[in-house]
Amino acid sequence: MQPLDIELLTSLSRPSLAPDGSFAVYSSSRPDVRANRAVGQLWRIDLTDGAAPPRRLTRGIADTSPQLSPDGTTIAFLRPDARDRPQLHLLDARGGEPLQLTDQLLGVGEVAWSPDGSHLAFIARVAEPGRYGSVAGLDAAAEAPRRITGLRWHADGVGFSTDRPTQVFLVGSAPVDAEPAYPLAPHPSTALTATPAVPHQARQLTDTPAEHSTIVFSADGSAILTVREAYEESLRDLRTELISLPLDGGKETVLLEREDGFRIGDMALLGDGTTALLASRPGNGRDSVAPDLALWLLEADGPRRVIDPEALELGGRLVPIGQDVLLGSPRRGRVHLLRITRDGEVRPVLDGEIEVQGYAAAGDTVLAAVARPDTAGALILAADDGPSRTLVDTAADLRALGLVRPRELEITGRSGYPVHGWTAVPYGTGPFPTILMIHGGPHAAYGVSVFDEVQTLVAEGYAVVYGNPRGSAGYGRDHARALRGAFGTVDFEDVIDLLEGALAADERLDPERLGIMGGSYGGYLTAWTIAHDHRFRGAIVERGFLDPMSFQGTSDIGSYFGDEYIGTDPEDIARQSAFAAIAGVRTPTFVIHAENDLRCPLEQGTRYYSALVRQGVPAEMLIVPGEHHELTRTGQPRHRVERFEAVLDWWRRVFSPSTSDPSPS
Repeated sequence: MQPLDIELLTSLSRPSLAPDGSFAVYSSSRPDVRANRAVGQLWRIDLTDGAAPPRRLTRGIADTSPQLSPDGTTIAFLRPDARDRPQLHLLDARGGEPLQLTDQLLGVGEVAWSPDGSHLAFIARVAEPGRYGSVAGLDAAAEAPRRITGLRWHADGVGFSTDRPTQVFLVGSAPVDAEPAYPLAPHPSTALTATPAVPHQARQLTDTPAEHSTIVFSADGSAILTVREAYEESLRDLRTELISLPLDGGKETVLLEREDGFRIGDMALLGDGTTALLASRPGNGRDSVAPDLALWLLEADGPRRVIDPEALELGGRLVPIGQDVLLGSPRRGRVHLLRITRDGEVRPVLDGEIEVQGYAAAGDTVLAAVARPDTAGALILAADDGPSRTLVDTAADLRALGLVRPRELEITGRSGYPVHGWTAVPYGTGPFPTILMIHGGPHAAYGVSVFDEVQTLVAEGYAVVYGNPRGSAGYGRDHARALRGAFGTVDFEDVIDLLEGALAADERLDPERLGIMGGSYGGYLTAWTIAHDHRFRGAIVERGFLDPMSFQGTSDIGSYFGDEYIGTDPEDIARQSAFAAIAGVRTPTFVIHAENDLRCPLEQGTRYYSALVRQGVPAEMLIVPGEHHELTRTGQPRHRVERFEAVLDWWRRVFSPSTSDPSPS
């Protein structure tokens, strides 16, 4: 796989099923280097005929997030307008011309249908007057100063947030086959009013300066439930409220207060109207370390936990299926799909070598978008009484490149603890230069699905070792919480032990030509490792969490992340800081950072790079303009390709037999 081949990584959205299960709609998305953006359209697949191929419904540049109406006749979806801001559109489920339903200044986010299909609720950011183009001719540099009173005021990928909070709106679902209202022609003797840009004006239901997310209509359609997160009325508080908004204009009701202790990630209504929550209960209001995410039901006598988070990790979206729910579950690099009853019985729906990414249910029909070792996007129909069936697979051209299938391994580390991971090795006998790759998070995980980072390095002739050390997701909460107050200890042991185990298990891996790289938390552990282990010829430290002290006042999660993982005592911070250990670094290092990264801000990378240069370590830095923390996953395709090319150029020079110093002369 070459850098430009990211165009072949087509992923599929969460599908939407017709009520009778007869057909489904979904969207595709892939990077397009020429357009320099993600592109994709809506597709329909009929499920009554197993041989029928999917049919494209739209030809927009980036049509996403399709949702069928309760009667299955109309699709609500998002399409960017002329300002490239996503607006809500409606489309006949059989196909045709879409109707634009909103004209929000900052675009539309999450969308939900009312039970009778007469209305849609949506979430959108509302700009403070005078900001973000709300006044023609007033650009960002001329806006009024911002007054900050809390510890959270911005978000990665968004920018400043307290002056454009998310609010809940309601809009009528105009018939998609209605005759449009044509603009009136001007006439010198008549004062004419402009035709509205959209058929209905949306009604704003909230105006609280807070973040609203996860909208669901009540069973009778008379109210909208939403989750509200305050802009830190108390210090570093991550707890949320559950709010009911009556559509008749009455006063909102608080169903769960912040004092109840929940941080709600998702919400759904079961068949009998019971509210199901996917939620954690952060101790002290801010503990975000491997949260105790569990399934809860709101019953007459209060919330009841259905699943013990110590016994089962859950994630993804809550999808009702009768009186049960569907949820994803991360397990050793896989994400399986489970059906969970209200009594806590768990049954696998889809398992094996897959990472489930989105799913839908109608009756007992379950449809899921998944990634596998050989595809970034497939649509699978689950079966109760037989094997599942792949209906759509987007990766034929990708497989034609000759993907390498990684080899799974588990080794016993120096302390007797098992470390799980993979090696990906080029075809041939080797020995191959070997790169140790470390994931971010740390509560995240490498998985079994096709991974462009690995495949691109393997195609260049490098073996890659990667795995899930302590701190990762998918191995239980004890594994994940082992890093609390222990950065640079057991995680360091695990990645080195995995590398040594991989070298011992495969003679094609060259122990004399080693590199190391990682992003975000992986950037931290890379920087920590090269300060304490000097076997590596080169390193890449990307978008790293490098100095916990300055992170507190610069990162969008700085008010709680470092405090909960590292601690607040100056000695604890110094003991676990990669920046504090920089004097030990001798390894040539390439620092990569995105200019607009607010998760691990640019200063983390620039200060680290400057310190390396000042102490004489060969170092280079790449700063990518206009990108945020998600550059390698959702950045502009040209920047993703250019970043890949820079990475490959670095490793060529690191491992070149004719040069000992990868930095330019």
